[in-house]
Amino acid sequence: MKTKYWAVLLAGVLAVSLGLSFLVLLPRGEAVSAEIYSGGELIRTVSLSTDQEFTVETPRGGHNTVTVKDGKIAVTDADCPDHYCMARGFCAAGPEIVCLPNRLVIQFVGKSDVDAAVG
Repeated sequence: MKTKYWAVLLAGVLAVSLGLSFLVLLPRGEAVSAEIYSGGELIRTVSLSTDQEFTVETPRGGHNTVTVKDGKIAVTDADCPDHYCMARGFCAAGPEIVCLPNRLVIQFVGKSDVDAAVG
């Protein structure tokens, strides 16, 4: 009887833990700005509401072209060998966009309170 009680209790705790972990991983809206770091230093903060394009020169002589369009940001050109940063595409939230060879990091800042937009 005691073993069955503990098994049910453990299953319940695991179910609640799993449910809570999904809530933490769900996106909570889109960012309103992004911080651009090069070589570990903040070099620029950009609003995602203003379309723009600029090039970031890296400390090692590389470059990344960053494009902001329609509330999203992407690395659209880079001279790194793997181009993983470009493969990420346009994003408005989620994990950082990273270019390891050029030491570029784009972090999302300030979440919008809007859950959905109708347009």
